[in-house]
Amino acid sequence: MSRILLEANHISKSYGEQVVLNIDRLHLYDGERVALVGENGAGKSTLLAILAGELAPDGGTVRRYAPATLIRQSGDARLEASARLASEFRAPDPREGLSGGERTRRRIAGALSTDAPLLLADEPTTDLDAPGIARLQKRLAAHTGALVLVSHDRALLEALCNRVLYLEDGSLTDFPGGYADWQAEQARKRERQQFEYDRYRAEQARLREAMQKKAEWAASVKKAPKRMGNSEARLHTHEYTNAVLHQSHAKKVLEGRMARLERKERPRDLPDIRMALGVAHPIAAKTALAVRCRQLTAGGRTLLAGSEFTLPTGSRTALLGENGCGKTTLLRALAGSPSPGTRFTGAVRLNPEARVGVFDQDHAKALRFDDTALENARADSPHPEATARTVLARLNLRGDSVFKPVRVLSGGERAKVALAKLLLSDSNLLILDEPTNHLDLFTMQALEALLAGYGGTLLFVSHDRAFVRAVATRVLTFDKGRLSAFEGTLDEMEADASRDRAAEAVRLQISALEMRLAALAGRMAAPRKGDNPQALAKEYDALAKALREMKRQ
Repeated sequence: MSRILLEANHISKSYGEQVVLNIDRLHLYDGERVALVGENGAGKSTLLAILAGELAPDGGTVRRYAPATLIRQSGDARLEASARLASEFRAPDPREGLSGGERTRRRIAGALSTDAPLLLADEPTTDLDAPGIARLQKRLAAHTGALVLVSHDRALLEALCNRVLYLEDGSLTDFPGGYADWQAEQARKRERQQFEYDRYRAEQARLREAMQKKAEWAASVKKAPKRMGNSEARLHTHEYTNAVLHQSHAKKVLEGRMARLERKERPRDLPDIRMALGVAHPIAAKTALAVRCRQLTAGGRTLLAGSEFTLPTGSRTALLGENGCGKTTLLRALAGSPSPGTRFTGAVRLNPEARVGVFDQDHAKALRFDDTALENARADSPHPEATARTVLARLNLRGDSVFKPVRVLSGGERAKVALAKLLLSDSNLLILDEPTNHLDLFTMQALEALLAGYGGTLLFVSHDRAFVRAVATRVLTFDKGRLSAFEGTLDEMEADASRDRAAEAVRLQISALEMRLAALAGRMAAPRKGDNPQALAKEYDALAKALREMKRQ
């Protein structure tokens, strides 16, 4: 059996009256790759901090039999990175104006430099670009100890994890398998729950109908007519009394069955939004935004030069690029709130009918912390309360949670409120910078559905490829100080690039064959000592045939 690295027993943690954790037992073993999943506010970050020894529980014990380190999901790096890992993850030296992805790289490199056998990772892909995620996945796969991973990156969880811990209502459910297997098991449980609920409701209806029939029958039994003789009346009364007693007993039996019927809860469904968001004030023109950038600089560094692009009305455009290339700087400049030290020269032509809404990485500044989640969501909204509560519910803020002041909500829950506020506004052009950061897996999938059905125009930055695939109808790539647009989905762009690479490979093969044929022609014209003219001719004919076939294709 593998060596135990951590043992936690009877862990409890509360914030005020809210019980966040009430975990009976948790063991972590060498070689395990554990996915920790749960909704925002469930306590995942709190649990990781307790396991790492950075936060004391209210009750219970944590015994670590090996050093532990934690990759935090936000803030500056607290651990110094080795030169090797700083280089591997392209972690820059600390300075003012680091991008979110650059700060993530510093946190990852610092934590991994400890070589701790127990590695706890809290959303380590936050703001990380595709090359960074691939590098992180390779490093985590090679980790020789135990890994506990919180991530909204489904591909990362599926690639790495062989055990799932589901945190809900303070308790852990342990599943011995990969993330995809856990998802399938959750779907089976929900189907079973729906079947049992349907059967429960059907039995309820049958018993109610039977009781109603008994009651109606008893009421229909007539008493003895007034003109009936005494002996006949006594007989009729006796029969009437027996009938009523029989029906009353039968009704009580049915009522007893109804009372003993085991209650089954209905599976929680995401409520439908019966109106499209973003269509209250449609843009009639074909173009919502046109940008011509002569130069975009930040801190004396040129990020973008000589580029232009448009946002077609109704399009959903993903802005992709590596960490530090300038995506956030560009979005803030377009939104009219440039970062300090930023200079944009060029022209931004916004359609007069466009109403811009912005989701910044620092989204909390758009919220009023003393107001409730519902009050914040409705602050700029023309929609009724029912629609606001539906949008919040789709983002997994339900019930009494919508009446909590924002200051008591977790970071992920605040992100949900900020997104709901934006979606419920009268905006018809949304600029979103990493909207999936800090969201749990369930909420991210719900946001995908909301944005895929958004009736306005979207420009968004996201490093989550699954999210981009689900939402974007076109792609804008930020690379080496230039912007290039692809009029199609991410899958279509990757397929197109793959075809281009294949064509380029064929062109290189054709060039190599032509060079070889030229060399053979020269040797056939002036044979060297030891050359076999017939063999050279045969080889020439074969290569010429292969060349013709390649050119034909």
